Amino acid sequence: MIRVVIAKPGLDGHDRGAKIIARALRDAGMEVIYTGLHQTPDQIVETALQEDADAVGISILSGAHMTLVPRILEGLKAQGLGDVLVVVGGTIPEDDAAELRELGVAAVFTPGAHTSEIVEFLRDKCAPVA
Repeated sequence: MIRVVIAKPGLDGHDRGAKIIARALRDAGMEVIYTGLHQTPDQIVETALQEDADAVGISILSGAHMTLVPRILEGLKAQGLGDVLVVVGGTIPEDDAAELRELGVAAVFTPGAHTSEIVEFLRDKCAPVA
């Protein structure tokens, strides 16, 4: 079973989208660990480590994505979790999305992305190797 941590870093207090994604992933048969609001990058990394996550989904609407996401990526690598898939969702300009992908984010989903697209992406990228 695919294990996904859904995280809300920083001061962003809007979690409706994260909860919708968490529910869609759960309904698709994935195990979802939702961290709640106002998580630090270190808390998100620790949750991914403790929960043996296959993927981390970061939901961020605050505009702090270019500060917080790189810190999460660095923390995952420092903990030996560089193979954990990281996806980001939120209001992220395309230039920033391209830079995040260059840093190691597997995908950036902006408002309007269908939950089925996110489910299929995670299934494809986190599928066990036969």
